[in-house]
Amino acid sequence: MLIDAHSYNLTTNETMKYSTIVIGDELLIGQVTDTNSGWIARHLAPFGWEHQSVRVIADDFNEITHAIDETFAKSNLVLMTGGLGPTKDDITKATLCQYFGGEMVLNEDVKRNVDEMFARRGIPMNRLTASQAMVPSSCQVIQNEVGTAPIMWFERDGKVLVSMPGVPIETQTMMERAVIPQLVKHFHSDVDIEYRTFVVVDYAESALAEKLEQFEHEMPNYIHLAYLPAQGVIRLRLTGTHSNRELLNCDMERLSKQLHKLLGKSIIADADKPLSQIVGERLRELGLTMSTAESCTGGNIAHVITAIAGSSDYFMGSVVSYSNDVKHRVLGVNDTALEMCGAVSQPVVEQMAYGACQVARTDCAVATSGVAGPGGGTPDKPVGTVWIAAKVGDVVTSKCFHFTGSRTQIIDRATTHALIMLLKLLS
Repeated sequence: MLIDAHSYNLTTNETMKYSTIVIGDELLIGQVTDTNSGWIARHLAPFGWEHQSVRVIADDFNEITHAIDETFAKSNLVLMTGGLGPTKDDITKATLCQYFGGEMVLNEDVKRNVDEMFARRGIPMNRLTASQAMVPSSCQVIQNEVGTAPIMWFERDGKVLVSMPGVPIETQTMMERAVIPQLVKHFHSDVDIEYRTFVVVDYAESALAEKLEQFEHEMPNYIHLAYLPAQGVIRLRLTGTHSNRELLNCDMERLSKQLHKLLGKSIIADADKPLSQIVGERLRELGLTMSTAESCTGGNIAHVITAIAGSSDYFMGSVVSYSNDVKHRVLGVNDTALEMCGAVSQPVVEQMAYGACQVARTDCAVATSGVAGPGGGTPDKPVGTVWIAAKVGDVVTSKCFHFTGSRTQIIDRATTHALIMLLKLLS
């Protein structure tokens, strides 16, 4: 279950500050990428808490203690991930025991949790893993339901440090299930916070800011507007904090209506959702099905759509037609269009969309054909040239884009714009 401010109907005050410490030599050398700090920031932002800093440090006693001292100097809360494994290079637990005092003791609940987890997996227990049940006596233990390393909650002088595993699935699962609810309860106040998110298309960030300049100028000083740009879309987030919940709710509702009036159909969703989920919800509402015909995107559109649970309700399948032969034999693109216009062209991509609907027997389809690079470009069709078509019923629309960036970035941008084109037709 995802925890948010509305679920609890309470918040902290707007001066609540926290920092993140990420521990691991493997992070410093680039062997592993830190994803926990970004996830934590996104999931604590709705509470109005101010993220002071993110520090990535080595598995070293002095580095860890120095980082804690510095972050405690400016934050009420420190969230720490990593360094809790059973091997000798993972020293976080011992360091925290020395920092907060106490001694290492056997926690029977943790031992039972580890024993049960290994029994379910049919794996024999070893000495190093059994040591996970040893924890500092100065901490409160939060059981890790998806791993062996316990989560440890320390308090000192009204400040809190929570140490969590570095494995993202463990940190993120237990943050949602246990840590965030306990943090919200611990750092509560009488100040309410409310937020509304709007997904906007058709604007560059600067153009949108210019469009909303007067709107922002007239907002109450306890409500703020944030611009969160991504590929092809901008998420606008209204955040308000006030001790009078009724007044806050009234103003947030009024401003939300003003945004809709100003931006009209450019607002494609009133919630922070991925485009693939917005498309799926719209298809489900209309009782329609879709398919994809992909050349340069190589099935990426189908991937992001099927990453949404329940997508089988509306997504029927995909044809990755990388070669002209497959475009012709499977999707029915005529040879004349391929020979006269080339695979990266309006006639071909539109016929691909029609063919996808016929092959998969769907109401809607999107199709892509382009040059993702880094090679393969020509003066007429340089790298980044992508034709995209979207079809709903008998209506088909197509457009040529010129994307920049790496091969992966071009594929991702084509995927985003294909979904936006389909959404516009569905609207």
